[in-house]
Amino acid sequence: MNLRDLNKMTEPLSNTGKMPVLFLGHGSPMNAIEENEFVAGFRRIGKEITKPNAILCISAHWETKGTFVTAMQNPPTIHDFGGFPKALFDVQYPAPGSPELAKETKSIITKTEVGLDEKWGLDHGAWSVIKHLYPNADIPVIQMSIDYSKPPQYHYELAKEINSLRNKGVLIIGSGNMVHNLRMVAWSKLNEEFAFDWATEANEKMKSYILGGDHQRLIDFRSQGRAFDLAIPTPEHYLPLLYTLALKEKNEEVTLFNDKPVAGSLTMTSLKIEAA
Repeated sequence: MNLRDLNKMTEPLSNTGKMPVLFLGHGSPMNAIEENEFVAGFRRIGKEITKPNAILCISAHWETKGTFVTAMQNPPTIHDFGGFPKALFDVQYPAPGSPELAKETKSIITKTEVGLDEKWGLDHGAWSVIKHLYPNADIPVIQMSIDYSKPPQYHYELAKEINSLRNKGVLIIGSGNMVHNLRMVAWSKLNEEFAFDWATEANEKMKSYILGGDHQRLIDFRSQGRAFDLAIPTPEHYLPLLYTLALKEKNEEVTLFNDKPVAGSLTMTSLKIEAA
């Protein structure tokens, strides 16, 4: 599919408004092959929204110096983890890529030079959740990397530059976890709904800021106290949330789903942004 075809395909969508935006709390890679309430939530969302022409995913698991987008025709399924069952490593998500969408993304971003990447593919932050939304792997998917050298405000402003893709039938997904502290996981409660007090405090404050439209406090997460510091020991799982929130417009509302903690120090809280 070339860019002209992409534009043709999205012309009918211009009459129905923008594509929604998603932030997906992806949790353990095992969610790719397990049956639980979280993957059921992903499937439900996939059925609720208009089927996209393409997907752009910002995953916690692709950090780079500089910003890149995957630009290959057939992105490989990356198993970027260890210590899991063979069944998980056997999973393939053979969605096509879209060099045309990658070039379009590069062309509309002025804040930085965007590189076209031919080596990465789809990491588990992308395929482990997208496979539940679209199990047929029939929608082109590209990833955009997170520049680890830049501050949160930079990422929020950069995300605003890709907003126009929503008018072309592109579903933009941020994939991470709002609360994500692997060093403090309660391994004995790995499959239980359980949260430490600080995790609950941070998640509730985050939701309050999200639903209240107070994005600046979320951008300034390092100024929000001890609970936030414990919830976000490193920013890579949190930053995809800022990419998602930056795309919210005044006439749009946020809906939360999968809003539960697991293993004490992780939350699966996910959200959908769409026209009210």
